[in-house]
Amino acid sequence: MKNIKAYLIIAIFHFSFFIFHSGISAQDNERTIKNEAYKCGEQLVYRIHYGIIDAGQVTIKIQDSLVPILGKKAYHIVGTGVSTGILNTVFKVNDRYETYIDAQALCPLMFIRRVDEGGFIIKQDMLFDQQYHIVNSNGKKLKMPPYVQDMLSAFYYARSFDYTDEKPGKIDSIISFVDNQVWPLKIRFVRRDTITSDVGKIACLVFEPIVQKGRIFKHDDDLQVWISDDKNHVPIRAQANIIVGSIRLDIVSWSGILNPPAKTNY
Repeated sequence: MKNIKAYLIIAIFHFSFFIFHSGISAQDNERTIKNEAYKCGEQLVYRIHYGIIDAGQVTIKIQDSLVPILGKKAYHIVGTGVSTGILNTVFKVNDRYETYIDAQALCPLMFIRRVDEGGFIIKQDMLFDQQYHIVNSNGKKLKMPPYVQDMLSAFYYARSFDYTDEKPGKIDSIISFVDNQVWPLKIRFVRRDTITSDVGKIACLVFEPIVQKGRIFKHDDDLQVWISDDKNHVPIRAQANIIVGSIRLDIVSWSGILNPPAKTNY
């Protein structure tokens, strides 16, 4: 159950942005990535549906200013997920994720995870030494690849990519660190699309994480994600067809976004 939940959190909550593109300058040990996708103060709110049931709400907020941590200036980002409606009476969820992202290198410096899902508890604290490629996870020191991402930082790292020339069928991957393990995720770009949402009619890019058939999904293309086709690259929708039904995540509101959104009247 623990591994299934971790997979769904990555695949749906962080969607399928984990596409590795270039954008690194200077020396490898002091990389600089230009971020034109988001700024301090941005907030995204989502509604989660399980079938026809409203099951929960996710809020992701970049705090209002950069903070000093481990000698770096960092974005402090907090993501919360809570159950709502009928689900809240039978399976209460109260999750909180925090990441501190180096504002220059767009890689994590610290990650905090507090999960309470129907009494299933996870408490995890990670410190990332990106210079020596070591992560301290609840006191346990583990080796990691250079510039590995945590479960939340990967979402913002990938939003900084340039998708202008993305071609259907292209498959890429990025490396994350989940439950004390290195976790690669492959993503396929599918098409461009326009969908209606609570924030308007939005031109989108559609991606499919390549998932493992069997335990959760019937097919390897049962998860699709829509992100705004603009410089913000905001997740607008995620749809997962799983063995026991379907899960859908839709944006409810946004504020403090950096660039004009890809709204359309067509």
